[in-house]
Amino acid sequence: MKMQKIGIIGPGENLCTKELYEFGVNLGHQLAARERVIVCGGKGGFMEAVCKGAKLSSNTFDGQTIGILPEDTGENANPFVDITIPTGMGIARNIIIINTADIIIAAGGGSGTLSELAFAWQKNKKVLCVTGFGGWAKQLAGANIDERNKGLFVEVTGIADILKYL
Repeated sequence: MKMQKIGIIGPGENLCTKELYEFGVNLGHQLAARERVIVCGGKGGFMEAVCKGAKLSSNTFDGQTIGILPEDTGENANPFVDITIPTGMGIARNIIIINTADIIIAAGGGSGTLSELAFAWQKNKKVLCVTGFGGWAKQLAGANIDERNKGLFVEVTGIADILKYL
């Protein structure tokens, strides 16, 4: 059985609203399955919420949540990350998240999310862009950045849409 690696991108602690955090917990709970792992930046906000939801599910397993951290230690990972990968690369670690993921879910997001979306586009990775929380995920949902690719940023409105697509 091949594991599906789902990348999670969105705002960190400072930009994540209470509504987006709650959505993330529900999303993580629904994503938890034996054939899926969650790959994220390993920090707070939306990343933490999705990891938390997965770990609260009865379907979770050790090693299901992976945090690709910007620091050179794992000390600052959110408490719901099973596997920490400290890179010491700062924001350059965003390319590792995108390269690792088979498919990406984006919600909200500021400049860090924008860089991850640009990397996803350049790497020809499908991104499910949740439109209900603003940010770059909403702004780029359904858009084409340039002529190299088409249709990579798929507009989704909620968890049911995401699960149908996966």
